[in-house]
Amino acid sequence: MIIVGVDTGGTFTDFIYKKDGKWGVYKLLSTPYNPAEAVLKGLDYILEGKPGNITHGSTVATNAILEKKGANTALITNKGFEDVIDIGRQNRKKLYDLYYQKNKPLVSSTMRFGLDCRVNSNGEVLKEVDLLQLEEIAEKLKIAEAESVAVCFLFSFLNRKHEKVVGDYLREKGFHCCLSSEILPEFREYERLSTTVINAYVSPKMDRYISHIKDNLTEGSKLRIMQSNGGVISAEVAMSESVRTILSGPTGGAVGAFEIGKMAGFDKLITFDMGGTSTDVALINGELPLTVESEIDGFPVKVPMIDIHTVGAGGGSIAYKDDGGALRVGPISAGADPGPICYGKGDQITVTDANLYLGRLIPDHFLGGEMKLDREKLNFYFDKLSKEFGLTTVELAEGILEVANTNMERAIRVISVERGYNPSDFTLFSFGGAGGMHAAFLAKLLHIPRVLVPKNPGILSAIGMILSDIIKDYSKTVMLKEALNFNELKTYFANMEEQGVNDLLNEGVEREDISLELYLDMRYLGQSYEIIVPFTEDYVDTFHEYHKRLYGYANYEKPIEIVNLRLRARGKMEKPEFEKKTKKVADIDKNAILGETDVIFGGKTVKSKVIDRDLLLYGNKFDGPAIVIEYSSTIVIPPEATVEVDSFENLIIYV
Repeated sequence: MIIVGVDTGGTFTDFIYKKDGKWGVYKLLSTPYNPAEAVLKGLDYILEGKPGNITHGSTVATNAILEKKGANTALITNKGFEDVIDIGRQNRKKLYDLYYQKNKPLVSSTMRFGLDCRVNSNGEVLKEVDLLQLEEIAEKLKIAEAESVAVCFLFSFLNRKHEKVVGDYLREKGFHCCLSSEILPEFREYERLSTTVINAYVSPKMDRYISHIKDNLTEGSKLRIMQSNGGVISAEVAMSESVRTILSGPTGGAVGAFEIGKMAGFDKLITFDMGGTSTDVALINGELPLTVESEIDGFPVKVPMIDIHTVGAGGGSIAYKDDGGALRVGPISAGADPGPICYGKGDQITVTDANLYLGRLIPDHFLGGEMKLDREKLNFYFDKLSKEFGLTTVELAEGILEVANTNMERAIRVISVERGYNPSDFTLFSFGGAGGMHAAFLAKLLHIPRVLVPKNPGILSAIGMILSDIIKDYSKTVMLKEALNFNELKTYFANMEEQGVNDLLNEGVEREDISLELYLDMRYLGQSYEIIVPFTEDYVDTFHEYHKRLYGYANYEKPIEIVNLRLRARGKMEKPEFEKKTKKVADIDKNAILGETDVIFGGKTVKSKVIDRDLLLYGNKFDGPAIVIEYSSTIVIPPEATVEVDSFENLIIYV
C-alpha cells in the first residue's frame, strides 16, 4: 500500500509518499474555496488508482472558527447558566484599551437553552431532566434549523447521567450532538463549555470535508487525521471530535522536527515553520511541549495540544503603509489566490516578492522549475510603493524582510526568553517553504549558534504526519487534597487504562504496540492553576522540581492537591526509516554548483553560488554567500555563514 502524508496550508498543499519502495514529494497550490480539491488532485496524481495509507493534516476546523463559517450551533445547559459562554472569565486581553471588546460567542443568545435539572458538586442528582421541557427545546431547535447542539451541564464530569439523557434524545431526533462529558470530562465549567461548543461548531463541516475525501479515495484506502496533540486518529473519530484537529498541520511539523532533530543528535530545538500564510514556532526541550491551556481566536480549547505559537508572517504576507506612515508586513496574506505578484495574478507586494527582488529566489528553479516566477512584473509595484516611503526599491525590499524577521523574532522570544529559556542554548530547526530564506538571519538576531534545515523542509509537516503514532488522550477530575501512595493512586487510572487499550484495539493497533503514559495535574493546595507532571513513584518530588523550574521556588511543607488524572494511550505505527550515511565526502560535486547569481545583502550586491541540494553529500562544507535550491524550498546562506552536511543530509548552518 502506498504511504502518503498530506498537509494543507494556506498557499500550498504538500505531499510526501512512498511508492514502489521509493520516497517522493509533491506540492501544488491550495484551493481555499474547497481544500479537498487540492488534496484529491494530489492523491490522484500519486496513487494512480491504487489504494493508499493516508495521514492528513487539515486547516478546515481552524478556518471554520477564524472565518466564523461553522455550523449553526445551539447550546443546552442548566437553566440560569445559558450566558456562561458570554461571561467567560474576567481576563482582558488588552488591559488599557478603552474600546476593547471580546469576540462574540460562537452561539448567539437566541440559540442558548436552559434545562431545569441539576447535579451537585458531589455528583448527586438534585433535580432530574424534565422530558417535556426537553421536547419543547427540541421543537425550537428544529424551527431555528440548528445543525449541531452542544450539551454542557454543571458537574457532568462527576455524573454524566443528564447529558446522556439529553444526548440520546436529541440524536434520536436526528440532531448532531456533542456532550461535554465525552469531549472533556474535567472541571472548570467555562473552559469545558467553550471546548464543547467549538467541537459542535466545527464537527459538521469537518464531517462533510472528511466524508468527501473518503468517498473519492481509491477502494481499500485508509484515511487518518493528524491531531493537535502530536498523534493521529481515525477519520471517524476526527469527524465527531473535530476540536482535536484544530492545530493538526503545525503539529505535524513539530513532530517531524522532534523526530529528525533527535536522530541528528539535537534534543534542544526551537522549531521555525514559515509557510505562505503564517509562521509557527515551538520550543522542544527534550520532549514535545504539551499544553491544555490553548486558545483559538480568543476561545479556550482545553484538549491537549502541542504548545505552538503562531504569528501572521509568511511568504505571502502583504507589505503596506499603515495610517501612521510606517511599513507593516502581515498578518494579511495574499494566500494561494491571487498569491504573490511574482506568481502572476497578485497586485500587492509580499515577502516572497521581496526575496525575489533581492535575488534570494531563483526564478527558474522554483518548485523544481515547475512554476516560473515573474521577476520583471515586480518593478512597477516596487517603484510605486518605494516612492510612498521615500526609499529606494532595494531599501524597501530589505525593509520588508527586516520587518517580517522582527515579527518572527518576537514570536520566538515569547516561547523562549519569556519562559526563562536562553535561545543560544538551542538549535533553530527551520522548515516550511519560506523558512530557509529567513532562518540564518533570525538565528543571528537571537544569538542562536546554528540552524538545522532537513531535507525537503517545505513538506516537513507532511513528513511529521507519517512519523506520528496513534494517540488517544483521556482525563478525569479527582480533586484529591492529599498525596496518596503510588499503588493506591494507580488504581484510579484503571477505567481509563481499559478504555485506552480498547479504543486503540478498535483502531487496528496490535496489543504489543500499545503503551500507556500516565500524568497528574498537580498544584499546591490553594493555588488556582496546576502543572502536568508524569506519574511515577516519586511524583511528589517531581512536582516540586517542575514548580521550581517554572516559578523559581518550591514549598516542600505545603500540602499538595491532585486535580486531574491524565492518560495518553499510544499505538505505535510503522514509520519510514531515514538512511544514515557512513561515508564522508569532503569535496562538493562540481555538478552541484549550478553557477553564480547576484544577491543583495545589506544594500550591496554580492556574487553568490547557486547550489543544487540534491547533489550535496555527507561531509560537504561550504561558505556563504550561497543560494541552495531544492524542490520544496530555497535556503539563503548569508555572507560569513558556513554550512556542513550531516550524516542524514541535513544542512547545519553556523551563523
